[in-house]
Amino acid sequence: MNFLTIGHRGVMGVEPENTLRSFVAAEQAGLDVIELDLHLSKDGALVVMHDPDVDRTTDGAGAVADQTLAELRTLDAGRGERVPVFEEVLDAVRTPLQAEIKDVQAARALAEVIRNRDLTERVEVSSFHDEAVAEIARLVPGARTALIGSRYGLDIVDRAVTAGAATLCLNLRRLTLEIVEEARRRGLRIIGWVVNTQDQLRIVRAFELDGATTDYPEIRRTGRFTA
Repeated sequence: MNFLTIGHRGVMGVEPENTLRSFVAAEQAGLDVIELDLHLSKDGALVVMHDPDVDRTTDGAGAVADQTLAELRTLDAGRGERVPVFEEVLDAVRTPLQAEIKDVQAARALAEVIRNRDLTERVEVSSFHDEAVAEIARLVPGARTALIGSRYGLDIVDRAVTAGAATLCLNLRRLTLEIVEEARRRGLRIIGWVVNTQDQLRIVRAFELDGATTDYPEIRRTGRFTA
């Protein structure tokens, strides 16, 4: 099985996160998949941003959900980049995408885009929220989904299976052999995050994970050769 390198919010270690500039850089670096985050704007646009507010990553302030797309477009998301919407990312790069959704409402909006643009094969949908993963699976038969875990235990395997997820994206710091073995027994893929150092990459390889989410494109060059 191929080892996947996934660009975290593009290549957020070297470019402004969740911007078209970052996504294009990830594609040019040859990363296998590009990860991004989605929130809904006040007027229902699928806005690419990690946080529920714009304070950390732009020169603006306030919640994404309280601002229209036109208002969000006035913000500087870093190095002159504008806040993109999901459809713009689809057109800017051809690399497969892993789209993280924050709630069921975003799941429904994303499901509509996936259906309308026939993106089932290109876009994997991920979330920390079981109900959002289950909603995508319900709305888009055959959709590829992943459950994300930061603070988790062995129960996350059952949660993924119940939600219909085929993949677990797990915080490397809490990963144990018991969880890996149980996930494998249940037929789940496992992606480790965030993998930014050679030591972290060696842990991923020791657990024989299916891939690594990274902030830096250099991981791709070394990830395929690290035992």
